[in-house]
Amino acid sequence: MTSFAALWPIGLLAVSSIVMNVAWYYHLKQPSLGLLAAIGLAWGIALFEYALAVPANRIGIAHYSLPELKTIQEVLSLAAFVLVAWALFGETPTVSQLLGFALIAGGAYMIFRSPFG
Repeated sequence: MTSFAALWPIGLLAVSSIVMNVAWYYHLKQPSLGLLAAIGLAWGIALFEYALAVPANRIGIAHYSLPELKTIQEVLSLAAFVLVAWALFGETPTVSQLLGFALIAGGAYMIFRSPFG
């Protein structure tokens, strides 16, 4: 059974992934911003993301291996991307994109199950 303490890094990484996806893509909703202003906006948002990701990884390393932490982050980043693309741009994933995400999730399963040693 997973301990509550092991869920903290997952929660922090989930919020971190949403914030980082906003940092990566929100500036596209502001086409009048110059490039330097868009970079500044993204970096300002990303600063908050780092305040979540760093503790998530420091807490998480007590419960997960480094490859497992990275895998959790990547899967959550993809899920956050889908949410941000829908919320900010009204885009929904296509069937082929969902199948691609499912293949990535299959890879994540392999990381956690380690059937090959």
